Amino acid sequence: MTPSFTGRPAAAPGTAPPRLAVAGRVSTTGKLFIAVMLILIYEGAVRKWVSNAMSTPLIGLRDLLVVFTIGRAFWLGHFARLPLLSRAMLLWTCCVVGWGLLQLTLGESTFTVFLIGLRFWLLSFWFAVAAAAGMNERDYVVALRVLMLALLLMAPLVALQRQAPPESFINKSLGDDVDEVFQLTAGVVRTTGTFSFTAGFVTFAAMCAPFALGIFEARKTRPRHRILAAATFAALIVCTLVSGARASFLFLGGLLFLYLVGNLAFSPMRQKGRAMIAAVVAICLIGALAFVFSDALRTTQERFESAAQTEGIAERLVTTLVGEASTYDRADWLGAGIGIGSNLAGFARFSSRAVFTFGETEQGRSLIEGGLLGALFIVLKLIAIGIGVSVSIRQSLRTRAIFPVLVWLTLGLALTTWPVIGQLTAHGLIGILLALGLLTLRYPRLRFFD
Repeated sequence: MTPSFTGRPAAAPGTAPPRLAVAGRVSTTGKLFIAVMLILIYEGAVRKWVSNAMSTPLIGLRDLLVVFTIGRAFWLGHFARLPLLSRAMLLWTCCVVGWGLLQLTLGESTFTVFLIGLRFWLLSFWFAVAAAAGMNERDYVVALRVLMLALLLMAPLVALQRQAPPESFINKSLGDDVDEVFQLTAGVVRTTGTFSFTAGFVTFAAMCAPFALGIFEARKTRPRHRILAAATFAALIVCTLVSGARASFLFLGGLLFLYLVGNLAFSPMRQKGRAMIAAVVAICLIGALAFVFSDALRTTQERFESAAQTEGIAERLVTTLVGEASTYDRADWLGAGIGIGSNLAGFARFSSRAVFTFGETEQGRSLIEGGLLGALFIVLKLIAIGIGVSVSIRQSLRTRAIFPVLVWLTLGLALTTWPVIGQLTAHGLIGILLALGLLTLRYPRLRFFD
């Protein structure tokens, strides 16, 4: 037997783990994790359709729950279950705090921006480790069920937003000005779902993608399980088709290709037939939904063509992964101050208006804010991605399922391209995805329907 992610012996390949592992009640850590996840998904809806004045209370409540989860993990000794990762986080925390104090001492920052920087550079990462250390398999499965339910509910909402005019209530932005509603073409909105801006919805859909595909791949014992898996897969496709985002199309297209090929490659010989049938069903669903939403597909194609006239896809990908060319001219060894490029800092510095002034990409913002610390941050993320992907490949080979690899490839893309240290929603969702990614290594066989 080989040791598992938790240090306990792993089940032998091909043997089904006991059903009792996913029975019982959800733990307190699991409930806190689900609460934070639901606030992240629905706080934008409250701000748009109820009152924008709820922004600060909702962010404060979310941060309070996150801090409580981390403190509780320290108090109960949960971090001892992930000793290497916890020590690495302690060292990283010392680096961030020390560097931020140095910036503060040399006049490159203010105390308010320093505190904001600590939040964006540390909080969600600590939350992810605390959640992964404190949750069990039952918590993990229930959290995924809640997330997939949110995806199922999101699909009809964004489909309605796509058909509704920009001035309709369902497409309301945080302000009352209809000109603030982002449009693909005249009269066709970029859907936001329950989020306050398009980026939040695109990030949410990307986070859901590997788990929706994992459910499609997971073992099903009843007809309703197959219906639910197909509905979840269809919801993911609908969210992508009506998003109007080039990144969403490219990401899901690549992930689907890896899923279809990997499902055939990793599945045991006796299950190759099922894998072929699943691939055919997936392709048929995609074709049917593309036909139903052909107008949305056509509009997105026009967006690809118009965007290609000013910036090629390859050029855009390089900029996103490496950073803007101007970043390297503006960055220095010390940095402008951790946290200064976040929308929360812009909200505080520019009279309650969120303003991005310190780099468009995550890499660029890291270098401009942190200088040498930002460069170290980028390197550490790449190392973490490499370790996570390598472990996920071993787990996929052991369980004969592509699911762990899909999760960690998504996580790798998220850590390098999402505005984690710049945008509140992306920062929160990376904590959710990272926690689920760590739990995927711990429980690589997705038992969603057990």
